[in-house]
Amino acid sequence: MALIEEFLSEIDRRWKPAGPTKIKLDVIGSGALMLQTNYARRTKDSDVLETRILEEKNIRDALMALAGKGSDLHKHYGIYLDIVQSSLPFLPHSPLFHSIKTLEKLRHFEIRALDIADVVVSKLHRFNANDRSDIREMIQQNRISHQRLIERFRLAVDQFEMDARAEDLPKYIENLHAVEQTYFNVPKTPIELPGWLGEG
Repeated sequence: MALIEEFLSEIDRRWKPAGPTKIKLDVIGSGALMLQTNYARRTKDSDVLETRILEEKNIRDALMALAGKGSDLHKHYGIYLDIVQSSLPFLPHSPLFHSIKTLEKLRHFEIRALDIADVVVSKLHRFNANDRSDIREMIQQNRISHQRLIERFRLAVDQFEMDARAEDLPKYIENLHAVEQTYFNVPKTPIELPGWLGEG
């Protein structure tokens, strides 16, 4: 069992039941890649996309006490849980999540991982060294095609272009083009933007 799966299983084992319904944890970032592939880059955290039920303060606070930064589980596994506001990641309006079969027997949690293509799209936001490493590895493992990347990227652009975050889109497009040329070895794909932003 991968380290991140051990970490999530231990959270489930220690969780004090809060109700009859499983709590849905949607894992994003590099944690989602490790849950769906044999990729094993060490990460400092396992980001969780905040969902309706995680907005309940008692559940959120209990999770942070059990598995957040500085918790006993963090010290033991070198991983901590971080809850991310759903409005923050650069993602399509309807991001795709997949259930993790190896964790289906958990008693208290339903673990889902963000689709690999959507993880790659989200990493075009910060695009730091770890993000570039994650993207390169997914492409080298043939986990994402160029066509799929462009399809999901355009849907994320559609989601962002109507609010204040639109001004950041040219930078995301620049990062996309770097991925296309460096890792896919293909020409840059033109991306349409609102008139006041121009074309990427």
